[in-house]
Amino acid sequence: MITRSNLAEQLREYQIRSKHDWASVSFFSSTSNFSSSRVDVVVFVIWELLILAFLVFSAVSFYFRRLKLAFILVCFSLLLLLFLKIAKQVRLAKKKKRRMLLPLSM
Repeated sequence: MITRSNLAEQLREYQIRSKHDWASVSFFSSTSNFSSSRVDVVVFVIWELLILAFLVFSAVSFYFRRLKLAFILVCFSLLLLLFLKIAKQVRLAKKKKRRMLLPLSM
């Protein structure tokens, strides 16, 4: 049963969650902006720096003619990028599901 205190609590939680609207600093982001916390932004920036580092190391190993190592590093960075995309989609789906818990009148 939906009570007034329950609605007020959900509205308060929604306002707290949507308080920090950040522009996406993610280079690999498919959307230009989404609401996320500072922790989410920091985690995704760290993942992207790790992917960039693997790509740079693969270019360096390709320069020194270590083709197997370069191929392995490129594959690993592509797997990390895929993991990052999947994690972002799961997070956005959870956020959308959480928003749907609020009544439409809110």
